[in-house]
Amino acid sequence: MKKSIILAVTFILAVSFSSFAADGAAAYKTKCAGCHGADGSKTNPAMGIRALSSPEVQKQSDKELIDVTAKGKGKMPGYAGKLSDDEIKATVDFIRTLKK
Repeated sequence: MKKSIILAVTFILAVSFSSFAADGAAAYKTKCAGCHGADGSKTNPAMGIRALSSPEVQKQSDKELIDVTAKGKGKMPGYAGKLSDDEIKATVDFIRTLKK
């Protein structure tokens, strides 16, 4: 009995985590990829667009990336109010997968 409960909880957590990651990928695709590229490597210094896959961006803390995503920076708009806090966190988690 206990083993089946543990397996059920493990399955639910795995499904929840994969959905969370998928939400981050979907949010990135709709909100970020246009400027940063599908793989996070697109740059445009004149617009202040940095490669999200770069070590410079990847070394930033999750809090720093969440703040930039929520509040915006330079010409980049903020997404607080357009994305939930969970979606912003999931997007940052997805950005972590883009590192070189």
